[in-house]
Amino acid sequence: MLYELYDHEKPLTPGHWIPCPPISDRAAWDALPSGDQLVETGFRISRKSAAVRIPPLPLSLWTEFLRTGNRSHYEKSYFARRRCLCSLVMAECIEHQGRLLPAITDSIWAILEESAWQLPAHNSYLRDTPQLPLPDPAHPVIDLFAAETGALLSMVYYLLKPQLEKHAPSITRRMKSELDRRIVRPYLHTHFWWMGNGDEPMCNWTPWCTQNVLITVSTLHPSDLKMLRAVIRKATYSLDCFLKDYGTDGCCSEGAQYYRHAALTFYNALEILCSLAPGVFDSAWSDKKIRNIAEYIAYMHVSGPWYLNFSDCSPMAGLRGAREYLFGKRISSSLLTSFAAEDFCKDPDPFRFTAPDDSEGINLFYLVQTAFAEAEIRAFHAVPQVSVKAPAISDSDFCDSHFYEKNGLLTCRCGAFTAGIKAGNNADSHNHNDTGSITLYKNGLPLLIDIGVESYTRKTFSPQRYEIWTMQSSWHNLPEFDPEGAAFMQLPGAEYCARSVRLCEGACGLSMDLTAAYSAHGEVPELSSYLRNARFLPDRSFQISDETDYPGLIALTLMSREKASVSGSSIQFGTLAASAVTGAKRITTEEIPIRDARLRTAWPEILYRTRIYFHHKLTLQLV
Repeated sequence: MLYELYDHEKPLTPGHWIPCPPISDRAAWDALPSGDQLVETGFRISRKSAAVRIPPLPLSLWTEFLRTGNRSHYEKSYFARRRCLCSLVMAECIEHQGRLLPAITDSIWAILEESAWQLPAHNSYLRDTPQLPLPDPAHPVIDLFAAETGALLSMVYYLLKPQLEKHAPSITRRMKSELDRRIVRPYLHTHFWWMGNGDEPMCNWTPWCTQNVLITVSTLHPSDLKMLRAVIRKATYSLDCFLKDYGTDGCCSEGAQYYRHAALTFYNALEILCSLAPGVFDSAWSDKKIRNIAEYIAYMHVSGPWYLNFSDCSPMAGLRGAREYLFGKRISSSLLTSFAAEDFCKDPDPFRFTAPDDSEGINLFYLVQTAFAEAEIRAFHAVPQVSVKAPAISDSDFCDSHFYEKNGLLTCRCGAFTAGIKAGNNADSHNHNDTGSITLYKNGLPLLIDIGVESYTRKTFSPQRYEIWTMQSSWHNLPEFDPEGAAFMQLPGAEYCARSVRLCEGACGLSMDLTAAYSAHGEVPELSSYLRNARFLPDRSFQISDETDYPGLIALTLMSREKASVSGSSIQFGTLAASAVTGAKRITTEEIPIRDARLRTAWPEILYRTRIYFHHKLTLQLV
C-alpha cells in the first residue's frame, strides 16, 4: 500500500521532519506544563554517582546470557544508561543553562564506546538462529534496541548539537560517525529479517525498528535527498510487509501489551514519511485497516488497568498516552482520543520514568512527543466528551461484542461480565498454545485468567519455548486429554487450530471445534471431535459447554486469581463469582506460587488452578 503510493522514479519533493521545536525556541520549551518536573528529574539523576548513571557493561554480563540464559542483568544496566540520558537531556533542554552537559556528554561517550548496541539475546544475523557468542563491531546488528539507541542519540544530536560541540569539541562528529556506521549504512546495505521478505510473517520489530531508523536518518541527514529517497523506499516496503499480516479488522495478534510497539510505532513511522514526502502518503490515514489497527486497543480494554490478554501479553497492558491520543487525532477517532486522554490525565508518570519495564523511558522522541502534546491532551480532557465506552446493556441490547475474524478473537460484554474468546491457531507471534482459551472478567475484575509470560530468558525464544509452563495449553482455560497418563496438550503451529468457528446468535459467544488444536496429525488417539461453545445466556450468565467423542478421561483447567473453593458440583471463586458444573467426575484445586518478577507486576503471590475431570461432556455456568 505505502510502497505503491510513492513514485520511486519521480524526484523527491524535499520535506523536513521536525520532531519538536529547537531549543532556541524558548517560548515553546518554557511553556511545557511538566517542565519543572522534568528538570527536577534530570537534576536528581545528575546528583547520582557516575556508576549509577552509567552502570558498567562488562563482558561477563554479556556472556552471562550465553552461560545461563539470563537476559535481565545485562539489559538492566544497558537500559539504565539510556533512561538516564533521556532524563538529563530533557532537563537540559528545558533549563537551557548548560549545567547538565558534563553528565550528558559522559553518558553519550559511554554509549558510543559500547562494542555493540544490540542485546546479547538479539546477536544474530538470521531470523530464529542461535545467538553468536560475541558481537562483531565490523558488522553491526540492527535489532530493536540498536535502533532505539540510534533514535536516542540522533535526537540528542538534533536538540543539543551546538551546546555539545561547545562543551566537548568534536563529540557530535563522533556521534554522527557512529550512527552512520552502526545504523544508517547497515540499514541501507544489509537485509535484516525484520525488513520483510515477501510473504514471510512480520511482527512488531518491523515498524519499531523502521520508526527509529527514520528518526535517525531524518535528524542526521535532513538534506540528503538521495539517501532519504533510498530510506523511504526501504521503509515503505517494510511497513507494507508489516501491514499484510493484519486483517482489515486491525487485530494485533501479539496482544494489547504489544500494541505500543506495533501500532504506535507504525503511526510514528507513517507521520515521518508524510513529513519527508509531503502529500504522498496522506491518503493512508483514511484506510479502514489503519483506523482499525489504531482503535483495537480500546476494544481490548476491560476496566481500570485490566485488558483481555493472550499469548505473551500481560493483562495489565499499561496506561494509554500521548501517542495513542495523537494517532486518534490523526484518524479523527473520538474513541481513541478520549480513551487516551482519560488514561493520560490519571497517569502519575506519563513520561515512563518509573515504569517497571526497564526498556521504557529510553526513547527521547517519545518524551519530547509527550511533553509537547501534554497541554493539548489536558485541555481536551477538561471538556466533557461524548461517551466512548461500551454502552450500558439494556433489556433490548443483549450484549456488546467485537469480532476479529482473521484471528478468531471475540470480545464480548454482557451485564457484569467481559469475555475474550480466542479461536485462531498456534502460530501467532509471541504465541502460547492457547487456541480456544477464554478470559473472563466480572465487575471489571479478573475471574478466568491468562497468566501471561515470565521474564524473558534465552529459552523464551528458542526451540525449547513450549517447555515453559506458561506457554502450555494445560495452564490456560483449556482441556488436557489423558491427564493421568500421556497428558496430551496443544502443539505449536498454524495447523494446530480451531475449526468450524461460528458466532453464536446475537454475537454473544463463539462455538468451535478444537480437535485440530491438539491432534492435527492424529497425536491424540481416538479423538475426532472436541466442540466448545462459550457464550452468554439470556440471564447474562456465562456458559462454557464442551463435548467430545474422546473415550478417556479429560481434565479442564480453570486458572483464577480468586481462590477456588469446591462444594459438590459448584465452584466458588472468592466472593467474585460462582460456577455450577454439570458432568464432572471430580474437581480439584491447587495453589500456584508466583515468584517471577514479570508475572508479579500483574498477579499476587498465589494464583489458583482448578481441574475438572470429566468424560464426553461438561458444562459450566458462571454467575
